[in-house]
Amino acid sequence: MTGRKRSRVPQVKGLAGPKAEKSVNLALQGGGAHGAFTWGVLDEILADGRIAIEAITGASAGAMNAVVLTEGWLDGGSDGARTALENFWRRISVDGKYGGSERSLLDTMLGAWTDGRPPGLLWFELLSKVASPYDVNPLNINPLRGVIADLIDFSKVNGCADVNLFISATNVRTGKIKIFTRQELTADHLMASACLPMLFQAVEISGEAYWDGGYMGNPALFPLMEECSARDILLVQINPIRRDELPTSASAIMNRLNEITFNAALIKEVRMIALLKRTLEEQGIENCYQQSLFHRISGDQALDSLSVSSKLNSEWPFLCHLFDQGREAADNWITANFDAIGQRSTLDIDAVYLHE
Repeated sequence: MTGRKRSRVPQVKGLAGPKAEKSVNLALQGGGAHGAFTWGVLDEILADGRIAIEAITGASAGAMNAVVLTEGWLDGGSDGARTALENFWRRISVDGKYGGSERSLLDTMLGAWTDGRPPGLLWFELLSKVASPYDVNPLNINPLRGVIADLIDFSKVNGCADVNLFISATNVRTGKIKIFTRQELTADHLMASACLPMLFQAVEISGEAYWDGGYMGNPALFPLMEECSARDILLVQINPIRRDELPTSASAIMNRLNEITFNAALIKEVRMIALLKRTLEEQGIENCYQQSLFHRISGDQALDSLSVSSKLNSEWPFLCHLFDQGREAADNWITANFDAIGQRSTLDIDAVYLHE
């Protein structure tokens, strides 16, 4: 922890269009197809144009969104980034079907996105409990790799000095978080960040095996405070923290366990930051942790009714539904909180992350 002090003079840095007035750092959670909600959030931020992006930290789908946005920006600024994100999610819809995750005909006709658990998905879940991907997928086929290879030029991303990228993965051997930076990113690093171990074989990089970054950093916040000059961190959270109804069915229990697992590292880190900020303020010490301002766009309303199985739903209408929800949430947040950027936190950390 460097603890370096930031300048309090507002600066517009990063991926900034002609209308940019303020800079933020983005923290993007992973969550499979629910990352399309984040796509909508990013699209609205880019379309608004007043917010520059200095850095992005992300895991899994959040990492994908981060890298695709960066490459698109290099090709055509804000409009290029929006087009690249749409192209990516269209390809996910075409190539990323894991099989058996689509809704029934009745659900499709009724526009229902909620609790359908198709027989194909149930079969897959049962199989994953008794057989590993090394058994059922010995060739380690992952359609996502082809999408990444076709759409992302990593040499361009590596050389983009206007934005910092921090992509998290989980080291299988040590159980610790690993942060990959923009300069070193390859397709393997992105695949590692999105490697669910019950679906795919671990991704090996320089002799180490990695699983999904969401287990240990979903997303990691500390790089944004230690490596960036912008004080504001905007978290896009797509895994619900609170559910008032007690899960009693097997599927509901697994769904809730999944949410808790993929929020655990974030909640722990936010609590540590809150305690550190309070201690530093009491002692009159200013550094990058004490000066950080926190904001959040939550997918709670849009995603609360969806089960974990919907994270594998790559139907285009479903992704567009989440995209629209994300755009609306971002528009509401910008309208209510743009003036607060650089001035104060709009996220009540105590209420959301500390109190039961």
